[in-house]
Amino acid sequence: MNDRHELEFSFVSADGATRRAATVGQAIIAGWTSRDVAAMEHHIAELEAIGVPRPKRTPLYYRVGARRITTASRIEAAGGHSSGEVEFVVFHTQGQLWIGVGSDHTDRKVETYGITVSKQMCDKPVAPQLWPLSEVEAHWDRLELRSQVRIEGETSSYQEGSVTSMRHPRELIALYERDHGPFVEGSLMFCGTLAAIGGIRPAQRFEFALIDPVLDRQIGHGYEVATLPIAEES
Repeated sequence: MNDRHELEFSFVSADGATRRAATVGQAIIAGWTSRDVAAMEHHIAELEAIGVPRPKRTPLYYRVGARRITTASRIEAAGGHSSGEVEFVVFHTQGQLWIGVGSDHTDRKVETYGITVSKQMCDKPVAPQLWPLSEVEAHWDRLELRSQVRIEGETSSYQEGSVTSMRHPRELIALYERDHGPFVEGSLMFCGTLAAIGGIRPAQRFEFALIDPVLDRQIGHGYEVATLPIAEES
């Protein structure tokens, strides 16, 4: 079975915006990517608090099915234990590297005993807009990530911070290629997240954005989470 699939993106650059399809051939989730050891330790402790084991090394690269990447505004998740987290993404397509933003939506219950499996359990929403890495690279450290959640009708901030919390995308690609082979055309990588304000928790809606204060623009997306029931098996 060919796991490659096409998504529609708006490719936004200084020359304007062009809407066209792009093929996602492989999807990679880079974990434990923090430049800041103290911040990474905080996130590791945050996950340990809900039963997720400490990583043996950092960063780690988890593979998920390419079809898990979606621009949909609604996803379905089994049970009530999944949650989103904002991440910038780097996508090798149209012959160059593009930057976007997504949510590494993850089943937190499954994550306590199998991180790779938990990553595969849920769709990974991404914003349907991309910027050329070349246009933001000179002021990369000025970019910001934000997310918010809606829980029982109340909307609140969930994550907020600079991309400087994570390693630069070129560094993450270089480390991936060292151990896993080329970051070929069609490769899309989630590049790490920020600690959650108030702790990790599920929500009915998750919204996320990547902000560029230098060029005064942002890209973002939001999605509803439909909870599927888990059948009683005994």
